[in-house]
Parts: sequence; structure tokens; C-alpha cells
Amino acid sequence: MATWPLQTPIGPRGVRWLRRLAGAVEAQLEAERERIALWLPVALGAGIAGWFALPARVHWIGLLLLLAGGMLTGLLAGWQRRTGRILVIGCGVAALGVLLVWGRALWVAEPVLAYPVTTTFSALVESVEPLPARGQVRLILRPRGRADLPPRVRVTLRGEQDAGIAPGEYAGIRARLMPPPVASLPGGYDFAQRAWFDRIGAVGTALGEVVRAPGAGRAGQPLRARLSAHIHDRVAGSPGGIAAALVTGDRGAISDADAEAMRRSGLAHLLSISGLHVTAVVGFAMFFAMRLFGLSRRLALAGFVLPLAAAAGALAGAGYTWLAGAEVPTLRSLIAALLVLAAFLLGREAITLRLVAAGALIVLVWRPESLAGPSFQLSFAAVTAIIALHESRWMRAFLARRDEGLPLRWARGLAGLLITGLVVEVALAPIALFHFHKAGLYGALANVVAIPLTTFVVMPAEALALLFDAVGLGAPFWWIAEQALRGLIWLAHGVADAPGAVAALPVFPRWGFALAILGGLWMLLWATRWRWAGAVPLLVGVAVLVAQPRPDLLVTGDGRHIAAAIPSGGYALLRDRAGDYIRDMMAEAAGTDAPLAALSDLDHVECNPDFCRWRQGRESASYVILAARGRDRIEGRDMAAACAAADVVISDRWLPRECAARWLTVDRDSLAESGGLALYLGERPEAVAALRAGDEHPWRRPSQVSGNDEAVPKAALAP
Repeated sequence: MATWPLQTPIGPRGVRWLRRLAGAVEAQLEAERERIALWLPVALGAGIAGWFALPARVHWIGLLLLLAGGMLTGLLAGWQRRTGRILVIGCGVAALGVLLVWGRALWVAEPVLAYPVTTTFSALVESVEPLPARGQVRLILRPRGRADLPPRVRVTLRGEQDAGIAPGEYAGIRARLMPPPVASLPGGYDFAQRAWFDRIGAVGTALGEVVRAPGAGRAGQPLRARLSAHIHDRVAGSPGGIAAALVTGDRGAISDADAEAMRRSGLAHLLSISGLHVTAVVGFAMFFAMRLFGLSRRLALAGFVLPLAAAAGALAGAGYTWLAGAEVPTLRSLIAALLVLAAFLLGREAITLRLVAAGALIVLVWRPESLAGPSFQLSFAAVTAIIALHESRWMRAFLARRDEGLPLRWARGLAGLLITGLVVEVALAPIALFHFHKAGLYGALANVVAIPLTTFVVMPAEALALLFDAVGLGAPFWWIAEQALRGLIWLAHGVADAPGAVAALPVFPRWGFALAILGGLWMLLWATRWRWAGAVPLLVGVAVLVAQPRPDLLVTGDGRHIAAAIPSGGYALLRDRAGDYIRDMMAEAAGTDAPLAALSDLDHVECNPDFCRWRQGRESASYVILAARGRDRIEGRDMAAACAAADVVISDRWLPRECAARWLTVDRDSLAESGGLALYLGERPEAVAALRAGDEHPWRRPSQVSGNDEAVPKAALAP
């Protein structure tokens, strides 16, 4: 029987080249063997991110099959080879990430309200979140005896409706409820996704007085709320809001202007309890515990001082985390602090990237959906960048102790802090631009002052003030904390208002963001020279962001608000009475930091009470836009000619059949399918939708309840 020689499409030279490449990769991995474990949370996160990025169930199953194929390839390559083991374990962990987040999304499934409704119902008050800066209170409620309502809803009260309501009470509320809103614009914040994992099936606003059940008030306000109220009584306004945020995580009393200044200046991380705050609490607790236990000769000679101080620090950190609400950054910081304390007690090096990787794995297994939020990404990116920088050989040499004068030593420390801030700003910039479409450029300089001020003045003064308030002597410490906080706010406004303080860019494509993140992780996690290969995908991702064109038109998901690019370089709104929320959302999606003008004030725009008409785009590709802004119904035969003469027609109402534009007709029906739109009117016009066609994520196709309008008598409010 004849035998046929094995033929390969790449030829013998190609085979030899592939073998040499495999050998080089194997040798490189051998040199990096201590760092390979750092990629476990990356693999788990890649699987979770793949599930979020892919739209349909068939794609998720296909991804699992692809990862199974990767595992099989690793087994064929040989388990004894490091490359084979990495393929098997990496693909297996990524598949686990897909299954983990998919299972979590199904586990938290609850019915969602089908459409807006005004209804009266009684409910158990689960949590109360005061928002003093806005004059509001936010409640999480569990409706009673209403199968037509979601099991968990969020309702906002005006300040005068609150009446001291506390968690654990029963109340009767009439409210306007609506389904959790999806992103209004492409790349915008999708609250429906977060609400799904928080099991919130409706959001709304209370109407009229809230009726409290007989005997209400027995539960009382929780410790966190009482402590926040105590701080607000001692320090008023935004300084008190920041003081409460540092202790309890409650940011409701910070004014919108001051919060925006903190974001623009790169100081917003101080308002979210994370590594800086937990480290300060644990560190100060250990310091005082060591001094206290060191007074005992028996404990000191027995070697119990450090373990007892570490236990005191762990208890202080855990209590602080519980008090602050146990958000993802706080939990991540607590986990890291506990691992550091364990390393101290075991005599191991404490601050390492392995610690960060362990913390990331724990958080992702516990709450896989947190990967999609900016909080997880920003906190872990910052810590990873800091540790990778300080593990580098040149940074160790620069900060190493040497025989030099005190001024030079202080200058070297300040330079190290500035370099660290710059590296963190660079690491966080792609994430900030992806989620918020803007990033502060002077944050490194601002943090050189803000971090020491917060760590060594504000937080100790607050701790002493709360301690001495027990005997009525906390006023001097509150005064110190207030002055320091006013200085922090002054710094934030000064940096935020500086020319060029903020870089604003339009929507960051997901694939470009993924390349930038992959390149950044490659550079941070590896230790040898091949780490610099990560600069290629990082630069490609940044280039994609910089080259991304600004949209010519933005249309919100309800069709009411339109922002159009104007020749001067800014944007103008169709409805000039739009509120600050709409203006901020439009400016972020457009990638501009300039105030938005009014379309009706522009010379090239023609407006009447019902419509505005103008030309949009460049001379080589100019399009006629017709946008509805009135409330009166207009017959189709009266609109037919105007619609036929326009390239794009946009309306927040249903358009009659006779209205058909030359390229794109947008009305309530089409927006229900597409969500908000970003239009790019070049030679080949393109419309980018906020909602993807065929999206099968659970929050896009949930089980629904009708929410019938039904009054509940006061007698039914008794628990």
C-alpha cells in the first residue's frame, strides 16, 4: 500500500522557524516563572469581559468552545512544557470567568417593570441614603402584597417628604415608577446593567406625602447614617460632605460643583474609600496598639506585641469597611491590608503584585460583575501601577537610602511621589476616557498636596474629633479638619479651572480600549525586557482613541435632545432649556469640555415652533437635518415635502408614514430598538446605536411585571 509524505503548508523552513519561536517563548516564560501567576486574575477577567462584550447566547457558547479548544491545544503541546500548562490553565480560568458571570446574572434575576406607571403601594424600607446637597433622600423598598411590582425598587424623595424614615420601617408611598434606564447615548452609563445585579426592578420619584406605618420609628437609623448626620452637624456644606465620605462613604452632602471640581482635578479618588483610607486606618491602629501593648514587659518579651497590633489593625480595617458600606474598592483594600498583615507575621515581603492578584481574584469570584465598572478598574490599575513602578530596578535605586542632607532627602521623596502620581495618571487615563470621556491632566501635581493633607491632617483630625466628642471636647479638632477640607476644595477648584486641566475625547471603541489595557498589563506584570512589547498594543489603542472622530450629531434615547457639531468646534443643543444632567451627558459623549450653545441662536439654523432645519457636515459631505421640537401633531401630508427634502429627520414622537427622509428617519419606534444614536456624516454616513441588535443579556430581555395603578389603604400598612 502506498504511503503519502506528510505535507505542511508552511514548509520545512517554516517548521524550523516555529520550533525556534516556541523554544524562545518557552525560555522567556521560564525566566518569568515567578510572574506567571499574576495573569490568573487577568484570565478570569478576560472571560468575564468576553461575556459582557459578546451579545448573544450563541456567542457565549462559542467562546466556551473556543476556550475548550485552547485547553486541548495546550494538552497537545504537552503538559510538561510551560507553554502547554499556561494554555490549559489560562483558557480554563477564562472559561470559568464566562460561567461565573453568566451564572451570577441568572442567580440575581428578578422581574423588571415593563413600562412607566404611577401607583400607590406599601413597602418595607430596606435602606435610606440621604442626599443633602440635592435636597433628596433615596430609598430602597420592598413592596408588600404587589405581585405586579418588582420585588425591589428605588424611589427618590424630596427633602420635605423624608419625615425621618428609617430602614426596617413600613411605609405607604405613591410614586411614579419606570424601568431602570438604559444608556441614553452610545458609550454612556448603562444603569439597567447595574440595576440588574443590584436586583432593582424599577426606579422612580415619590409623589405627595409618605405615610409611615403605625409604630414606625422602632428600628431607628443605622450607625452609618447617625454618624454621617453627626459629622454634618459639626461641619456644614461640602467640607462636611467630604468629611462624612472619608468616614462612612456617604457622599450625598457634597455639592455637584465641588464633586465635579474633584473629578476634573484628579482628586475624586479621595471621595471613594479605598486603599489610601483603609491603609491609614490600619496603620494608625497598629501604631497606637504597638505603643499600648509595648508598655507590657511580659507581652514584649514574649513577642506578642506585633501579632496583637496586627490583630488590632485588622479589626479596625474590618470595622471601617463595614461602616463605609463595603463597596468594591473598600473590600479590595481590606483584602489587601489583611494579606499585608499576614505577610508581616510570616516574615514575607508584603507589598507585591501577588497581593494585588490575590485581591483581584477574590473580588472577581465574589462579584464578577464588578469588572465592568470603573471602580474596580481604576482601583486595581492604580495599585498595580504603583507597585510595579516601585518594584522596578531604577525606581528602587532612585529611592534607596543614601548619606545625604535632609533637604535633598525630602526633595528625593517629593520627586518619587510626583513620579508615582504621573505613572498612576498615565495608567488611569485610558480607563477614565473610556468610562467618562474625560481625564484630568494635572492630577499628579494636585495629589502631591492632597494625599499628605488627607492622610496626615484630615483623617487624624476627624478621628480625634469623633473620639473627643464623647466628652464634648471635639470642637478644636473639627475646626482643624474643616479648614483642611476647605483647603482641599480650594485646591480642587484651582486645578480644575486651570487652562487645559481636562482632556475630553469622544467614545473610546471597545476593541481599542481592550488593546490599551492588554498592552498596559503586559508592561506592568512582566519583569524582563519583553515587557516593552506591550507598548505596541498600548500605542495602537491610544492612537485609536486619538484618531476617533467626534460625532456630527448626538440623539438621546428618548429623541428629545439633540446635540449638533457647529463650525466653531463646539456643540449646540436643540432644546436650550435642557438641564445640567443632559448638558453634561451630551458634552461627555461629544468629547468636549466647552459649554453647549443653542441651535436656535445660530445663523445657519432655521427654526419655527415645530421644527429646526439646518445643514450639517463638511462642504464635501453636507446633509440637511430636520428635527422636531414642538408638541403639536402635524398631519403626514403637511410633512411629506419637508421630510423628502431632508437627509435626516429626527423626532421624539411617532412620525407619520408619509414622512421619509433620504437617508435616515428617526422616531420613537426606531429609538426603542436602537437607543440613543451618534451620527457621523462623512462621505459614507454612519449611525452608531447605544443598544446592540440581538443583545440577549438578561437585563435586555428580563421577565416583566405590569405595575397596575392600585391604591393601598392606610390600614394595610401595619407590619
